[in-house]
Amino acid sequence: MLSGAPSAPVPRPDARSCAFAGSASASALHGAFSYGGRSASPARNGLAGRDTLQTGRETLEGSMPREKGRKLVASNRKARHDYEILETFEAGIALTGTEVKSLRAGRCSLVDAFGQISDGEVFLHAMHIPEYTMGTWTNHPPRRIRKLLLKRQEIERIGIKVRESGLTLVPLSVYFADGWAKVELALARGKKAYDKRQTLAKRDADREIARVMGSRGKGRAE
Repeated sequence: MLSGAPSAPVPRPDARSCAFAGSASASALHGAFSYGGRSASPARNGLAGRDTLQTGRETLEGSMPREKGRKLVASNRKARHDYEILETFEAGIALTGTEVKSLRAGRCSLVDAFGQISDGEVFLHAMHIPEYTMGTWTNHPPRRIRKLLLKRQEIERIGIKVRESGLTLVPLSVYFADGWAKVELALARGKKAYDKRQTLAKRDADREIARVMGSRGKGRAE
C-alpha cells in the first residue's frame, strides 16, 4: 500500500443479513437437539452422571434402554422342599456375555447349586448355564463358579449366620430385574425326614382343598 493512499472502506453488514445469520444459527442449533423429527432437550442423567438427549421414545446414549420388570429364568423347587427358608437376599451375578445370552434364552438349572463365602465374598457353585448355541471358542464353562454381588453389610450378616447357626446358602431362583441378571439367595436350614413328610402332606392337602373349591365354583356357575 502506497503511503498517503486512502484505505478502502470496510463493508458493514445490514440488519437483514444479521437477521438471516441469526435465524440460520438457531435452526442449526435446533437440528442438533432433534431426533427423527422430534425435538429433544438436554437432561441430566443421575445414574451415569452425564448429559444425555432424551426424546419421547428413547434416550440417545448409544444404546436402547433396558427392559423393565421381572422375568423369571429358573426356580429351585426342590430347595423349598428340602430346606426351611429363613431369610432371602437379592444378589447380582458376575456373568460373561455368552452366559447372559443363554439366560435370556431361558437356559439355566439350579439343581444341586449352593452358595459359599470365601475371602469375604459370596460365590455360587454348581449352577448350570449351558453354552450359548451361537457362541464360539469364547463360550463359558457351564458349571463354573460365579461371584455374587452383594452389599458388604449383607455379606457380613450372611457370614455370621452361616458360622454361628450352621445355616446353608441356597439359590431359590434366577431372573432378570430391569434387564439385570439376579439370583434370589436364601439362608436356609435343612429339614429332617419328618419335616419333609409334613411339607408333602400340607402341599397335598392344599391341592385337595383347591380342587374341591374349584369343583364347587364350577357347580354354582352351571
